[in-house]
Amino acid sequence: MATHPITLDYSLAMQAGLSSPAGLSDAELEAQLEPTSQAVRAVLAKAEAGELGFFGLPSQREMLAEIDAVASRLPSGFTDVLVLGIGGSSLGTRAVLEALRPPAIAGRALASGPAVHLPDNSDPWIFAHLLEALDPSKTVVLVISKSGGTVETAAQMIIAQAWLHKALGKDGARARIVAITDPKSGTLRELATAEGWATLPIPSNVGGRFCALTAVGLLPARLCGLDATAMLSGAAAMAERCRALRATDNPAAMIALLSWLHDRERGHSIHVMMPYADRLKSFAAWYVQLWAESLGKRVDRGGRTLECGPTPLPAVGATDQHAQVQLFMEGPRNKLVTFIGVAQHERDLKVPGNEGANAYLSGASLAQLLEAERLGTTEALAADGRPSLTLLLSKIDASNVGGLLFLYEAATAFSGELYGINAFDQPGVELGKKLAFGLLGRSGYEAAAEQIRSAQRSRPGRYRS
Repeated sequence: MATHPITLDYSLAMQAGLSSPAGLSDAELEAQLEPTSQAVRAVLAKAEAGELGFFGLPSQREMLAEIDAVASRLPSGFTDVLVLGIGGSSLGTRAVLEALRPPAIAGRALASGPAVHLPDNSDPWIFAHLLEALDPSKTVVLVISKSGGTVETAAQMIIAQAWLHKALGKDGARARIVAITDPKSGTLRELATAEGWATLPIPSNVGGRFCALTAVGLLPARLCGLDATAMLSGAAAMAERCRALRATDNPAAMIALLSWLHDRERGHSIHVMMPYADRLKSFAAWYVQLWAESLGKRVDRGGRTLECGPTPLPAVGATDQHAQVQLFMEGPRNKLVTFIGVAQHERDLKVPGNEGANAYLSGASLAQLLEAERLGTTEALAADGRPSLTLLLSKIDASNVGGLLFLYEAATAFSGELYGINAFDQPGVELGKKLAFGLLGRSGYEAAAEQIRSAQRSRPGRYRS
């Protein structure tokens, strides 16, 4: 059997390993292998037809040439990269950078290359402080929006453009802005063309939350000197594994099948992602958006009401052993936990020899401690009949980060087929956007504004304090 740098252990999601009816029986799993193969076939057919572009991204190495061409035209000597985007336009980038770059400690960057700032919210606190602190002559601005209609990004973009204009003039601002958006249409594409900004495409058949392996994640990685080629190579290796029709040979299909069955058959509707590595904390946050926005749907493809979707929950070990694990151990039995372990950490520290109560730690390393904590938590949950999956990474490097991102993108697509829903739209967020547009006075949304005002007028005030 081939040895892979990312492996899945699902023994503690099964009755045989868990010694509990909370686990799945072999018969239950076997009964769903063919439907899961059909789900894989359906996703691969859509990918071959050009509907699901994310599946082909790892093999599109021409992206890197485009990215390098744009990067080479940026003004030299920049020290900061300001990334304007929200949701899928930010979370994947953050996951990549935090996994592969040393952190900033006490305000001092330990990584070489520019500092990257991701103010992925319209809260003015961070953004105002950022613009006050940054030097516009040493800052590059990346504006990321698939459609260009994301209101939070649009507002930040207008403010940042004015900030650059004021300091550097129109030509100076133009040279420092890159728009990453749909290759042909949308308001950001139109604006970038009118302003003469450099542009990079998000392929039309790649959804926003599936775009970490496009220029959205790869340009910031390249600007920081990270190995984007290795990221795509790792993703390509994982994509090949995820083409296997039998779930037992396909880690993404197995994740989808186990997650779906535990949700549907055991009521394990909260799916916890718990990496034992601070470097993967933002990966867990990326997973939350991917899983929630893709699988939380009111209706199936036939229009029948389902209101389905597991609730993803981020955690990090061992920090959350002192916070959420109490709930996981003794709270409602409605959770499936996915642990991520790392076999080889890039850095490690040994505990010096000492006496007394802590003598048992003498000679142990922090990596050993972290691994002991992971195994202890996994086995403690299992002993109480609480199921889990475990992903084991050989190490955290560019190749494995690319593979991990692709693994969960594919698992999400396969899960959508099992649930019978469209995993690639997000109709549930549209009403809130329309109501916000109405309050902001956008033309065409006057009825939405009146809807809010009417609701507020009719709501009794006596429930306020």
